[in-house]
Amino acid sequence: MADSSSSAPQSGDADSSSGLWPALRKILGFEAERSLREQLEEAIDEHEGENDSAGGEDRSTARGDLSRVERQMLRNLLHFSEHDADDVAVPRGEIIAVDADISWAEMVAAFSEHGHSRMPVYRETLDSVIGMIHIKDIFPFLANGTPPPDDWTTLMRQPLYVPQARGALDVLADMRTQRVHLAIVLDEFSGTDGLITIEDLVEEIVGDIEDEHDDAPQALIVPIGEGMWDCDARAELDDVAVQVDPRLAEVEEA
Repeated sequence: MADSSSSAPQSGDADSSSGLWPALRKILGFEAERSLREQLEEAIDEHEGENDSAGGEDRSTARGDLSRVERQMLRNLLHFSEHDADDVAVPRGEIIAVDADISWAEMVAAFSEHGHSRMPVYRETLDSVIGMIHIKDIFPFLANGTPPPDDWTTLMRQPLYVPQARGALDVLADMRTQRVHLAIVLDEFSGTDGLITIEDLVEEIVGDIEDEHDDAPQALIVPIGEGMWDCDARAELDDVAVQVDPRLAEVEEA
């Protein structure tokens, strides 16, 4: 009897924190309890406001506090869970992949040309990704002069396959758990929609990471005069609105 009576208040406390009580607080006009994410963002905003009032100079590093870059990374981290696989993936049109029917020499040449460490392998079309090839599995043959296998696809590894709606945080957890750093994003018809590497996920937090193999970034929106712009189809609507007309950002996507 003592156990059952002592457990009742605990159940009531749980209900008050997650059920009726928050709704009553809202109806009665009491301030809603803020999440930890909101409190952290407010602290960052206040911190940046202090720097702005000091003349725009970031003095945080001088007193051992978070720098401007660190604050931005923290913001990105706070919102990382809001992204899904489709948001962070390399679009289908930009995927560098190799056909399973090409020769060993052609496959090695593809690595040399593009500078990637991993590439998806498809059969006939990109919608049929059957695996991925890792440069580490090719090096022993190149370094030792060992004859390559008759069928180089026997060296393939399996990538992850994730739906468009899978959360970016879940994809990162999948990669860590399965120790696979490349994922193929599938659309609703199980076709290839995009590709995610662990670098893509890290860049969502720390910003773009460029190496010697990356091409110089190209502008997606270029003014061509007389009120006209040349816009790449990959340009985000918000970016178009900044350069062309702010009202474009108010358009609701279907």
